[in-house]
Amino acid sequence: MKLETHQMTKRYGGFLALDGASFQTSDDARVVALLGPSGGGKSTMLRVLGGLLLPDSGEVLVDDQPLPKDPEAALQTLRRNGFVFQGYNLFPHLSALQNIVLPLRVVHGLEESEATARAIELLTRLGLAEHRRKRPAELSGGQQQRAAIARALASKPSLLLLDEPTSALDPVMTGEVLDVVRELAESGQQIVLATHEISFARRVADWVVFLAQGRVEESCPAEQFFNQPTSKLAQQYLTGLSRYR
Repeated sequence: MKLETHQMTKRYGGFLALDGASFQTSDDARVVALLGPSGGGKSTMLRVLGGLLLPDSGEVLVDDQPLPKDPEAALQTLRRNGFVFQGYNLFPHLSALQNIVLPLRVVHGLEESEATARAIELLTRLGLAEHRRKRPAELSGGQQQRAAIARALASKPSLLLLDEPTSALDPVMTGEVLDVVRELAESGQQIVLATHEISFARRVADWVVFLAQGRVEESCPAEQFFNQPTSKLAQQYLTGLSRYR
């Protein structure tokens, strides 16, 4: 997977979330971690890379193919990807099983039997088979997030995009979710991950894009970033985190 952006900008009202952000990964990057301080542009970058947001200006390329800039074509890009958000975004009135089956049928056009089989396969893989009839309110936070990951994987996405997937979880539930993400990475799933979990990013990422104030301060192999970052902001960020770990 090769990701590339050129002078990308995105504004929310008067706030410039991405300010000429440019980077390029290697051709064989498999797990890309978006790191940086809160408000630095990680979530916005993730949404643009996945086709969920259109940039105001600039260009985005995935495997040397530019992402479309009109909403209708961007929707097709979005449907090829899988998103997992920190708030789970499960339908509260549907069971875990139904939360996966519904988009497979409505968005991707699968028959009921095929969608159900795919959903059960993923829930089993993620340790939720016995909870498939439960609604989100009956699941723990970690179980809800695993159900959200199962839903994102159901369409066999080219990219799995994770936006702070453990920010609302306690340490035990965080461990559950991170174990799942690690297993997916090891199985070859292409992932872009926006996270504050530095120790986890160090374990699974092979490329790091470090953002601050809407700009890309560093883009390099993960080993280089964690051992010898070149930008002053990245050095300060890692030093600050190490004081409490």
